[in-house]
Amino acid sequence: MWFRRDLRAFDNAALYHALKECRQLHCVFVFDREILDPLIEKGLTADRRVEFILASVAELDASLRTLAGDEASTHGLLVRHAVAREAIPALAHELHAQAVFANHDYEPDAVERDTMVRGALAHQGISFVTFKDHVIFERDELLTQQGRAYGVFTPYKNAWLKKVDDFYLKPYPVAKYKASLAAHPANVHVALPTLALLGFQPTNLSTLKIPTGASGGEQLFDEFFERMDRYGATRDFPAVKGPSYLGVHLRFGTVSVRQLAAVAHKLAAKGSEGAAVWLGELIWRDFYAQIIHHFPHAAKGAFKPEYDAIKWEHGKHAEALFAAWCEGRTGYPLVDAAMAQINQTGYMHNRLRMVVASFLVKDLGIDWRWGERYFAEQLNDFDLASNNGGWQWASSSGCDAQPYFRIFNPQSQSEKFDAEGKFIRRYLPQLAALPDKLIHAPWQASEIELLAANVELGKTYPKPIVDHAEAREKTLARYAVVKKTATLPRRT
Repeated sequence: MWFRRDLRAFDNAALYHALKECRQLHCVFVFDREILDPLIEKGLTADRRVEFILASVAELDASLRTLAGDEASTHGLLVRHAVAREAIPALAHELHAQAVFANHDYEPDAVERDTMVRGALAHQGISFVTFKDHVIFERDELLTQQGRAYGVFTPYKNAWLKKVDDFYLKPYPVAKYKASLAAHPANVHVALPTLALLGFQPTNLSTLKIPTGASGGEQLFDEFFERMDRYGATRDFPAVKGPSYLGVHLRFGTVSVRQLAAVAHKLAAKGSEGAAVWLGELIWRDFYAQIIHHFPHAAKGAFKPEYDAIKWEHGKHAEALFAAWCEGRTGYPLVDAAMAQINQTGYMHNRLRMVVASFLVKDLGIDWRWGERYFAEQLNDFDLASNNGGWQWASSSGCDAQPYFRIFNPQSQSEKFDAEGKFIRRYLPQLAALPDKLIHAPWQASEIELLAANVELGKTYPKPIVDHAEAREKTLARYAVVKKTATLPRRT
C-alpha cells in the first residue's frame, strides 16, 4: 500500500481493498525528492507542509502499529526519501510484492508519475491497482446529458446532490481486515527521517498550533461541528471563527472526505443552512478535481483559451507591483493584512483569497499565474485543482468564473466584511489606532487624524500603489479582447 495524499489508517479506499485482497500487506510512504528537491533549490526550506506531512506520517506509522496490535516497529510504515517513481518499483521488487495499491491522484504531474510507475511495475509482472478516495465523485462519474464534462458549477452541484446517497458516503471498514498487515523483513530499513535529513528547517507550525495527523483533523472537525449551523452566516468574515480550517487535512487526507460529506449531507437534509453551504464547498472541491482531469490544459493556461490573449503588465514595473502585493505593501489594508496572514501562517481566509486575487489581476494587471504560483508556495492547503480553479475564477478565465467586469473594490470589501477592522488590526498593528471608519482607507484620513493614530503614509504605512477607479478602467480595456462569451474548451 503506497500512501500519498491519504495519510490515515481508517476509511481509506486503497488500504481497505489491499487488506481485503492480500494475504500480507506492507505499508509504504515516500518523501518524493521530485517534489521536495525543487523547493530546496528555490531556498524554500522552511515549509510548513513538509513539517505537517512528517508529523502526520509519524502518526500514521503509530496508527498502523496500533491497528496491527503491535506497539513495536515491525508493522508500521516503510519510509523512503527518494524519487517515488523509482523507489516504489524497487521496493516492490525487494519485498517480492505481487501488487501495489494506491489511491487516485488527479494532478497532471502525479498522473505522469503514476503512468511511469505502472509501466515499471508491469515490466516486473506486478499489478498497480488504484482507487477513488480523495473525492466523492471523480472523472466520468458525473457528466451532462450529452456525455460531456460539466463546465458550470450549479448544474454540476445539482447532479452531484441528485446522485449522492449512502453508498457513496459510507466508510470503508479498514479494521475488519487488519490481520493482513505484515511485519517488515528484518533487512528492510524503515526509520522515519528527521526534518533536517529531508533538507528542511523547523517552521512556526507548532507555534501556530496547527493540529497535525488524523487526530488533528478529528479535533478540528469536532470543533467545527459545533458551529456548522452558523457557517453560512459567518464564513465571509475573516475576524470571526467561521471556517472549518480543514483545508490542509483534506489536502493530505488526514480526514475522510466521505465522513465530512456524510455529516454535512445529513444535517443539510434536516434543514441546516450552514451545513448545506459547507457541503457546497466540498462539492466545489469535487468540481475542480474533475475539471483538472478533463481539461488538463487549465493547469498551465486559461480554461477559456481566449483569455490567454490578454496583455498583462510586464517588465520591472510588473515585478515591482507583484513584490508589493506579495509583501503586503499595496496601501490597501485588507489586501495587505491578508498577505500578512498567508506569509505568517500559510493560511488565508477564503473571502480574502478572492479579494487579493482580484486585486492582483484586475487592479495591478498582473497575470493570474503569478499569483497562483505564489499561493502554491505559501499555502499549507495548496491543492492544484482548487488553487487553479480559484485563480481562474478571479481572473474570469476559468469555468463558471465571475464576469470580467466584476472587479472587487478592496475598500468596500473591507468595510463590508471587516467593518470594525479587527482582522486588519491583527495583522497590521501600525494601523491599530485609526478609527474604524478610516482603517479601511487611511489615505482618506486628514493629517490630524493620521498624526493622532501615529500613522505616516509613505513611511509607517504605504500609500496606495494604484488608484482603484483608474485601475478598473484599465482592466475593462485590457479585457476588451475577450468581451464575447468564451466557449467551453474541447475535452482532451
